[in-house]
Amino acid sequence: MVRESPKQKILFVDDEPHFLSSIARMLHGYKAKWDLDYATNVDEAYTMVLNKNYDAIVSDITMPRKSGFDFLRMLQQTEKTSYVPVIILTGNAEAALKREALSLGAADLLNKPIMREDLVARLQSILRLKHFQDQLAEFNEQLADKVKERTRELELSRQDLMWRLAKAAEYRDEETGGHITRVAVYCLNLAIQLGLDSETVERIFLASPLHDVGKIGISDVILLKPGKLTPEERKIMETHTEIGAAILTEAPQGMHYLLDEQDDLIQTFANEPLKQTAANIAISHHEKWDGSGYPKGLRGEAIPLEGQIAAVADVYDALRSTRPYKPSFDVDKVMGIMRSERGKHFSPQILDAFEKVQPEFEEIRLKHLSEEPLAK
Repeated sequence: MVRESPKQKILFVDDEPHFLSSIARMLHGYKAKWDLDYATNVDEAYTMVLNKNYDAIVSDITMPRKSGFDFLRMLQQTEKTSYVPVIILTGNAEAALKREALSLGAADLLNKPIMREDLVARLQSILRLKHFQDQLAEFNEQLADKVKERTRELELSRQDLMWRLAKAAEYRDEETGGHITRVAVYCLNLAIQLGLDSETVERIFLASPLHDVGKIGISDVILLKPGKLTPEERKIMETHTEIGAAILTEAPQGMHYLLDEQDDLIQTFANEPLKQTAANIAISHHEKWDGSGYPKGLRGEAIPLEGQIAAVADVYDALRSTRPYKPSFDVDKVMGIMRSERGKHFSPQILDAFEKVQPEFEEIRLKHLSEEPLAK
């Protein structure tokens, strides 16, 4: 079954009713393909345009109160109406008047008195133009939707790869099953409690699982040692913070081939906000508020906020979890340790926020509790 095309809608504007009647008679034979409306003043016409999608407008230039020029200016004020092609009718053949009409957005001009053949030819011409404009607008909208969808897919893919990188680090440490998920959700709750903006909250949540990604670069002899580390081994273990930051910020050599040595673009990828947040967390989550942490001995507000947040989340989860060198501590003992480190290990502001959401931490821990060794 052939689908009929919808009628094209045309609005005629003239302050003389008998002229509009003559137009109706003149175009009576086109009623099957054109839907014709009429207005006797600019304000009435503008209201009709706002409430109905017209394919073309034919307007007189000289009318009481508001002229055809005023109408053209009004039509240009909104995106919806500015794309409707307008034919201006005039009994004045003056060139300056025609130039002004065209400069105000008129698509064509037609002199009165009007010949039926001329009017039909002009209408058919601008209706074809409008049809092509509509097709182009629809294509652009579909293209924008596809770009938006593809951008979202790429963003989700990038986020997924970051979590998988974090999981790779966790697979090397068989005693920390579920740790990255718990720390990420703890960080999410802390960031929300601190009143950070939604973009920052999302970045911290997505980046925090990579806090220990540098452990990929630590020898199994040290990383998986069941007993206490020697001072030398401890120093090597502490380098996981700098290794993690390097993994996240140094441009891989392969990118130089992919981007044809475009160093500025390569550096832009390295400085991307999500990766920078992850790098800040990786290198600073073992810093302490009093400056006694590592690797740089940063003190107070010199520690990135995301690092301060991750420090609280990481320590809480470590204290509540079983490790080869310690049992899981109960909540009361953990809270006592955490409070004793206020202003020493932890930022007072972050610890205050933590105290308010700590019950939620326990719910998160129970939901994501996985102390079984990860499968090899």
